[in-house]
Amino acid sequence: MSPTTSRRAMLTAAAIALFIGPAAWADDVPGLRYYYPVPPAKEPQAVEADVCVYGGTPAGVTAAVQAARMGKKAALVVFRRHVGGMTSGGLSATDLGNADAIGGMALEFLHRVGKTRGFRPSEGESAFRAMLKEADVSVFFERRLKDVSKDGARITALRCENGDSFRATVFVDATYEGDLLAAAGVSFHVGREGNAEYGEAHDGVFFGPGHTFSVKVDPYKEEGRKDSGLLWGVSPEPPGEPGRDDRKVQAYNFRMWLTDAPDRLPFPKPAGYDRDRYALLLRYLKQQPKPAMPFQLDRGDCNNSGGFSTDYIGGSYAWPEGDYATREKIYQDHVNYQQGLMWFMANDPDVPAELRERVRAFGLPRDEFPETGGWPHELYVREGRRMVSAYVMTEKNCTGDAEVEDSVGLASYGMDSHNCQRIVVDGAARNEGDVQIRVPRPYPVSYRSIAPKEAECDNLLVPVCLSASHIAYGSIRMEPVYMILGQSAGAAAVLAIDGKTSVQKVEYAKLRERLLADKEILNWAPPPGGKHAPGEQPPPGVEVDDKQAEVTGDWQRSAAVPPFVGDGYLHDGNAGKGKKSVKYTPDLPESGMYEVYLLWPANPNRATNVPVEIVHAGGTAKVTVNQRDKGGWVKVFIGTFVAGRQSAVTIRNDGTDGYVIADAVRWVKAK
Repeated sequence: MSPTTSRRAMLTAAAIALFIGPAAWADDVPGLRYYYPVPPAKEPQAVEADVCVYGGTPAGVTAAVQAARMGKKAALVVFRRHVGGMTSGGLSATDLGNADAIGGMALEFLHRVGKTRGFRPSEGESAFRAMLKEADVSVFFERRLKDVSKDGARITALRCENGDSFRATVFVDATYEGDLLAAAGVSFHVGREGNAEYGEAHDGVFFGPGHTFSVKVDPYKEEGRKDSGLLWGVSPEPPGEPGRDDRKVQAYNFRMWLTDAPDRLPFPKPAGYDRDRYALLLRYLKQQPKPAMPFQLDRGDCNNSGGFSTDYIGGSYAWPEGDYATREKIYQDHVNYQQGLMWFMANDPDVPAELRERVRAFGLPRDEFPETGGWPHELYVREGRRMVSAYVMTEKNCTGDAEVEDSVGLASYGMDSHNCQRIVVDGAARNEGDVQIRVPRPYPVSYRSIAPKEAECDNLLVPVCLSASHIAYGSIRMEPVYMILGQSAGAAAVLAIDGKTSVQKVEYAKLRERLLADKEILNWAPPPGGKHAPGEQPPPGVEVDDKQAEVTGDWQRSAAVPPFVGDGYLHDGNAGKGKKSVKYTPDLPESGMYEVYLLWPANPNRATNVPVEIVHAGGTAKVTVNQRDKGGWVKVFIGTFVAGRQSAVTIRNDGTDGYVIADAVRWVKAK
């Protein structure tokens, strides 16, 4: 789709403005802006570089650093005041997928911050700034793209609103939105393709089981009366047929960094606070006997969770192609919505007292995001434009049904989309668009998917808004993968310069040789011993998955963080403590000594004190497991068991201090 066609196909103004009212500006918080107006430079700069990277995302940093390390003059042009994008903007519970698939500069970054997950956003930005400084990359902050000059299919210059211009041999678009590729006339797509377009199963309209309402919630202002109108946040549009295309974009939010420190900042009540925005949530909470927390509430990175949460469903549609003023309005509306949600949960007398107390136990940090009052400065733009190039990554790549031979890095996270709309289905509010489908193994991303069609632009590389379908992008769009693809783009840019050729004609064998020399991982070979995640890999045995277990209480299903068995794992939502359990009963072929292994994906928000009861030949053993620091298959017990179905393992959530995971249990005959 050409940019012109794409703009003609944009959602109507009425649809875009469905929920957004008059902008409530965060005037009391200096710096809490998407767009900072800057007066024209008194003496505009004309910067000359070999490689010009536009966008301060993790991909922008690694692209510029790679080019500089290969001896080229690199300029990094940054829209705002920070580098690191979401990695330094709140998303530090990094979505790694399979950690063994991460190499090169992405792994270097993780080593610099000293953690794979849960580092502070400021630590992430410090690591990025150090990498840029060591490589002698020239960084230009607060430079906003105005337009580009082209000579045929080549970009000759990038011009900024303040009058500065940047000339280079090769350019890299490392923005989350794809602004440079659009300005250069490169084809792109916004929204979801229909399943039929690329032969997929999870791309278009999709009603998944995750992050929606667990009970029927009436969507009307007056319950049972359609003519009373809909509560705020519920769209009057028809749901759409499953698998069909549309122009809707998955929800954005701010990844808050929360703390329970005594000096924490309370959640602010935003200017223009509108309690009616949370009427649907209040109705939902009142219908739940033990309502779960409607967002992840833990120290550090806090994400969306459940049917009504920090994700602003329907608020992001106009962002990808919006001008800066439109995006500023959407940005401020997201600030208003999410700050209002947190204030509502902490203070509104109609919110159950137990929930209010839990929310008030947390707040914003004084030592993170100081210029914005503890609030993240970066809006999580999960998906913007997506380039359409000579090769489109699709669901078939994710599942292993199609594999490319020009790999520039591996992706391994599950196919993941947040909700795209909240509509009415059978008289109830329903979220639509959440997809959480695991991928069987890490898979390669094609070099052709980060290079435009040569006739459209022959000196541009696009490691973030790459050529991928909506659902494939949902797997690829993780910050470590952006770092990997950014590094590969930087290397390809240098090879194009040295070879005096277009980026499309870079000799792949040379690119591959360079990337491998720089410790990137381009093809998947499981580590020795079959280890696929931290923890042990047990021998074959009698395995019982959660779907074969006896489940008590309201557990939630997720596939957000591998490894897991089947299509995901159960978690307790960090709620209903003492009310939830999962009992696994094996059918053992013979009596004897067995080792017992549990499987769970580690995460900083997990509980450190999960009680596990093991019924064996000698009685019942009680052990406590830490699901925060360990992960994968972990041996928790060895003992004598009786043949048949006389044994059991029960995972409980009594008194636990975080999210409890219940996935699979395996009994292995001891030697």
